[in-house]
Amino acid sequence: MAGMSLDPQIAARLKRGADGLVPAIVQQYDTGEVLMLAWMDDEALHRTLTTGRATYWSRSRGEYWVKGATSGHAQHVKSVALDCDGDTVLLKVDQVGAACHTGDRTCFDADELLP
Repeated sequence: MAGMSLDPQIAARLKRGADGLVPAIVQQYDTGEVLMLAWMDDEALHRTLTTGRATYWSRSRGEYWVKGATSGHAQHVKSVALDCDGDTVLLKVDQVGAACHTGDRTCFDADELLP
C-alpha cells in the first residue's frame, strides 16, 4: 500500500490522541452487539476503508493487524462512521467466530459490573 494514504477530508476530521490513535468501537452490524474496542491510526483506517477488512494498530505489538488474519475470526466491514466530535470510529462488521482474544464472542460479556 505504499504511496496510499487516508483521504485528506477524513484525516482532517479525526481528533487523535497524543499517540496518534483513535478508539474504534466494533459492533455486529445486524444485532447491534458491541464486540470490542481497538485502536486505529490513519493508516489502519485507510486499510479498513479500502480493503473491507478491519485493520487495527496493536499498541502492545507495535504493528498493524487485520482481525482474523491468524485466528480466522475475521471482521468483514459493513460500515464505518465517525462520531460527532471526530474522536471515535464506529465499525459495523460481520464477525466470524469470536471477537475477543480470550475466545469469547464479545470482549464485554465476562465482567459485568452492573446487571
